[in-house]
Amino acid sequence: MLDTETGEMVIAGRNMRTAKHQDRSAKQPKARCTTVQLTWYFDSITAAMRDSKPSRRQFLQSGVRSGAGAIAAAGLGGARNTSVGTGTEPAVKPSELDEVTIAELQEGMKSGKFTAHALVQEYIRRIEEIDRNGPGVNSVIEINPDTRAIAEALDKERKAKGARGPMHGIPVLIKDNIATRDRMSTTAGSLALVGSVPPADSFVIERLRAAGAVILGKTNLSEWANIRSSHSTSGWSARGGLTRNPYALDRNACGSSSGSGAAVAANLCVVAVGTETDGSIVCPSSANGIVGIKPTLGLVSRYGIVPIAHSQDTAGPMARTVTDAAILLGALAGIDPRDGATAESQGKVSPDYTQFLDPKGLRGARIGVVRKLFGFHDGVDKLMNAAMEEMKRQGAELVDPVTIDSLGDTESRSSMFEESEQEVLLYELKADLTAYLAALIPGAPVHSLQEIIDFNERNRDKEMPFFGQDLFVKAEAKGPLTDKPYLDALEKNHRLTRSEGIDAVMVANHLEALIAPTGGPAWLTDLVDGDHDLGGSSSLAAVAGYPNINVPAGFVFGLPVGIAFFGRAYSEPTLIKLAYAFEQATKLRQPPKFLPSARVSITD
Repeated sequence: MLDTETGEMVIAGRNMRTAKHQDRSAKQPKARCTTVQLTWYFDSITAAMRDSKPSRRQFLQSGVRSGAGAIAAAGLGGARNTSVGTGTEPAVKPSELDEVTIAELQEGMKSGKFTAHALVQEYIRRIEEIDRNGPGVNSVIEINPDTRAIAEALDKERKAKGARGPMHGIPVLIKDNIATRDRMSTTAGSLALVGSVPPADSFVIERLRAAGAVILGKTNLSEWANIRSSHSTSGWSARGGLTRNPYALDRNACGSSSGSGAAVAANLCVVAVGTETDGSIVCPSSANGIVGIKPTLGLVSRYGIVPIAHSQDTAGPMARTVTDAAILLGALAGIDPRDGATAESQGKVSPDYTQFLDPKGLRGARIGVVRKLFGFHDGVDKLMNAAMEEMKRQGAELVDPVTIDSLGDTESRSSMFEESEQEVLLYELKADLTAYLAALIPGAPVHSLQEIIDFNERNRDKEMPFFGQDLFVKAEAKGPLTDKPYLDALEKNHRLTRSEGIDAVMVANHLEALIAPTGGPAWLTDLVDGDHDLGGSSSLAAVAGYPNINVPAGFVFGLPVGIAFFGRAYSEPTLIKLAYAFEQATKLRQPPKFLPSARVSITD
């Protein structure tokens, strides 16, 4: 049942489900206890999970941790514990900056209540208190050693000239695969890139600096954005260790933008930047109870971002509110001659996405319900049904269901483009990563995918204590991007997700957007067997290169669950309007309590 006061879905007597691709007809042991602290359940299904092929979304949302990840030269403050679950509830004192918004910070700096320097000081104190100590969320991989000086300079500029805009003096955390040409490292969480120096700031960093943002530091991630292994654990990197979910510390923060999601949720910053190839912004946003926007491919330049695949990679904002995410998107978006994909955005980029915020935006909106992406978790389905009822109350017209043939038949949990997506990602990984490494300042420790593979083998105890690099090996075996298998797979991807997918169903049904659950409640982190998420909806928009917005939709056993609004290319204005209206009607975001485990009651 749905607790209307807290937005929490309370479920009794629910049988635990298995991994996304496990045989769903297999019977599972029935819980016999009356009240339990939910602990490890999935031992009985490990063999079945190993036999199933992981989806592209699964292998793009993973990573794990070793104590050897502490590299002083890389700016890491010291090794942190890998174990999950403390057994006692951490005492976390509130902060004045808890749940603060960009507008509130700007008003505070305008009135003299705050300065950018004071904000930086408080966030650094908070990171030390609850990220590196206390509950040990472990979301921040490195603090920018220049952040105080940058903040002071921006305070002086504000006093002399006024604010540049809404991002002036706002501390921002950045995922550690986004290049900065400063005293911070850019490693994608890998020890192989420690000591590498990018030729310049990434486009994302250029835009943030120009907007007057303060780069507070970098966040941990699933190593290499989770393209190294098909058996990884999300949120782990050899350099940064394991990021924990602040709602239940033994639960997974999802990935690969694990640190960005957890840091925003835990109020260690007001906004952060993540990246996505398939699910890596929206999944950690859902699992950590925040808003995440995965933009249209090319709306934000990928220059200076450690790549996976140019046909799907993008950076995007992660925030606690749709308004803050829209503000940050306006700062990030823009045309960049160094990234040809941004040429398609000419005339389609807005400098201010807040103009599309409309609390009545659902009124008269025609929205398609992709039921094929439901059904992996009873509690999630109940939350989605409650969300849709609220949309109807707000005046939306729901077309339920809409059918997208490329998602497969009703019995299958895999799409018709799952294998072709993996084929494209592996081909592009080899080509794109080689190009990124070639552009590094001379003296970089590695220069090719094969050299990274060799580095990992030489440093197996540090880089591969929990999982290997089978996807790297498969990618290295691929040929050039002129190969027919690659070209055929790319054409199939775009056809099935665009002209025969999102575009087709939206035109046929006269829709403004599509909705589906972003994912399920966070799974228990498993350093032994890897991830076992139940399902999600990110792949369709990710493979198409189309926008996707996650908004908090409620809780299952105190664990956040999000709803996805996605649609056609460059439909960010419409999606922001709908997402904002839903957020304002429901206001389901709640801050985390840093519990050691989810509090679960199970009855016979």
